[in-house]
Amino acid sequence: MDTTVNRRKIHRVVFSHGIDVQIFSIDGTWRRPCAMLDVSESGVRLAFKSSLAGLNIKEFFLVLSSTGVAFRRCELSWINGEQIGASFLRGGRTARQRRPAGAAGLELGAEAAEA
Repeated sequence: MDTTVNRRKIHRVVFSHGIDVQIFSIDGTWRRPCAMLDVSESGVRLAFKSSLAGLNIKEFFLVLSSTGVAFRRCELSWINGEQIGASFLRGGRTARQRRPAGAAGLELGAEAAEA
């Protein structure tokens, strides 16, 4: 029995096998494939098979489509082994800072025009 309590106020969508996505540096000098494990309106949890050592991942683009039309600008929140957590950035602020905790709806592709 799992006794872990989820204290998050924002609903997260969890993917049982992860969704293949990529992250790109802000300046376009590197990219890494990864799996999106879960996502909410304010952020994402990603898992990597290759090392992130030596990369500046303070901010990056999460690319959700093979053509790059669906993407989000992200800010690193935490690193734990091969997994990272990131907050979505909107207009220089994270989604968590901008939206109230109970705001509904996942608009993953809608921010592409704003970013």
